[in-house]
Amino acid sequence: MPFATTHSVTVIGAMGHLLDVQADVSSGQPGITVVGRADAAQREGVDRVRMAISNSDLKWPAGHRITILLSPADLPKAGTHLDLAMAVSILAANQQVPLAAISGVAFIGELTLAGGLRPAIGVLPMVLAARERGVRRIFVPEPQADEARLVEGIDVVPVRSLSQVVAALDDKECPAAPPVAAASASHLVTWRGSERLDELDLADLRGMEDEKYAVEVAAAGGHAVLLTGAKGCGKTSLAERIPTLLPDLTREESLEVTALHSLAGTLRAGEGMIVRPPFAAPHHDASKASVIGGGLGRVQPGEVSRTHAGVLFLDEFPLFRSDVIDALRQPLESGEVTVARRDESVTLPAAGMLVLASNPCPCGNWTARAGTNRCQCAERVRRLYQARISGPVADRIDIIRHVQPAFPASHDPFVAPTTSALVRERVTAARQRQAERFDGRGWRLNAHIPSPRLKDTWPVEPDAQRLVDAETYAGRLSARGAVRVLRVAWTIADLRTRAGEPDLRPGVDEVATALRLRQGKPLDLSSLRPRDEGVA
Repeated sequence: MPFATTHSVTVIGAMGHLLDVQADVSSGQPGITVVGRADAAQREGVDRVRMAISNSDLKWPAGHRITILLSPADLPKAGTHLDLAMAVSILAANQQVPLAAISGVAFIGELTLAGGLRPAIGVLPMVLAARERGVRRIFVPEPQADEARLVEGIDVVPVRSLSQVVAALDDKECPAAPPVAAASASHLVTWRGSERLDELDLADLRGMEDEKYAVEVAAAGGHAVLLTGAKGCGKTSLAERIPTLLPDLTREESLEVTALHSLAGTLRAGEGMIVRPPFAAPHHDASKASVIGGGLGRVQPGEVSRTHAGVLFLDEFPLFRSDVIDALRQPLESGEVTVARRDESVTLPAAGMLVLASNPCPCGNWTARAGTNRCQCAERVRRLYQARISGPVADRIDIIRHVQPAFPASHDPFVAPTTSALVRERVTAARQRQAERFDGRGWRLNAHIPSPRLKDTWPVEPDAQRLVDAETYAGRLSARGAVRVLRVAWTIADLRTRAGEPDLRPGVDEVATALRLRQGKPLDLSSLRPRDEGVA
């Protein structure tokens, strides 16, 4: 009996790895063995493969010793999607499939006992990895063909059953087969929440000019934001409108985000690439695994990764579990998150905007305005509540705004409100300037500039740097906070730059505004117009 090799893909974290699925059918003690660090899914898969071959009117090599090697042998494998590759390799070794037909071809799909196919999780990163390793043709379950076709330069063959795969490899007419049931997507309500937000607009909110400018700066540079204030003051309404200020994803971002949702199993069949920034707002009782990533068996992307290049909104932030709050330090600092397990350590992208909202006390009624404070919380209780958002996490927040309820007098009925569309134009222009400035580097936005590059490549004006140094020496600003102030200053300068003009180097005005944004102080919006317009 000959030996045959097919291909499939395993995914570790967000990266796919091409596998050689080798089958040897020889004389010896009858049985089947899977080697090469196979997990329980592949060991159980041999029974699915055997029954699928038998029930597809194909010949199972009974009375022979069958050995299947998943290579590289030292690479951990996970998932049931290797079933199809194992079945085809056995059929090829048993001379029921031409060996030439499986050269340079990969197979993805779980088999049923009747020989039908079931969808796999993570098809997009699998197809990307297969193409990069020279695979020219790939078979996938029919509902996921559109997802696989997002990858250019590879022939995608949608199939419903093992019989159709064998017929296609032998250039025969494909037999009829029942449709493949689409995979369920349990997280759609969470990450597809941005669809509900499409009807929201910044113009819906009266007043709040300081807060609106703060979220505009945050959206333009990808900065983390903390909104505090008494309940009902508009924190959630403001946060939910941030996605409406963001431009569509770039092609690269769209591919990254779509691949992450494919891994998480939240990508709807036939939908295509995600083009709008994702938005999620998990409840404060969410577990660390659901927010950061993890789970049993294979590591699943958490909300912080599913909102990569989008917005993750954590309302009532002090009520989140301590392990969730502490774990946010890594994505806030590096734009990625590492989830370690006994057998693997997985790093996933997590460079979305983090928006936090907090009441000033457990009852949510405390306010500094005279005559309006209805808080019944003890001072000690209030301090302990606020301490939940202090320390390492607070030091990684770029912008802090103390939201105040808008009074009727704060809205001028004769002045047209600023719409999300207008702000999105300014945000898009600022992001385009950043993309051009950072072309060829490993980041896209000001929020991601490494600290050394701020000092040697993009320093601020000397007078502006002295302003930051004075705050640092006075103990009002940490070294990490100083870097974040400079990043925000660059974003403010990008928003003040007119179209077609060279980048403005941040000066005292930009740095002073960045400091006030970080410290939660009121702003002088008249000084934030484009520089050549002057001050009103």
